[in-house]
Amino acid sequence: MSEDVINSAAAPGPVPTVSVVLSQALISLFPGASMRVTVTAATVGEMIDALDARWPGMGDRLRDSQPSVRRHINIFCDGNRTQLATPLREGASVFVLTAVSGG
Repeated sequence: MSEDVINSAAAPGPVPTVSVVLSQALISLFPGASMRVTVTAATVGEMIDALDARWPGMGDRLRDSQPSVRRHINIFCDGNRTQLATPLREGASVFVLTAVSGG
């Protein structure tokens, strides 16, 4: 499995590097997207910005106009559900999941 490295345009100073795992449903929408990427970002919102810079349109799939994480997207950092302002720590593991629904 290949891993890309993406740097965010964050403020000066040390910015955490985190590992992001994208769901198969999400990467199927973005040809060339990797399932696992390394991103430098201080918050979940900055992480989404970095993903969107690499794969334009991904940010719109992950956050709404409020802005907040979209209703059917779940982002977990080290096992905890996050919001856009959630800070990221060095070496954290972030999982971006799409909700499964139906009836």
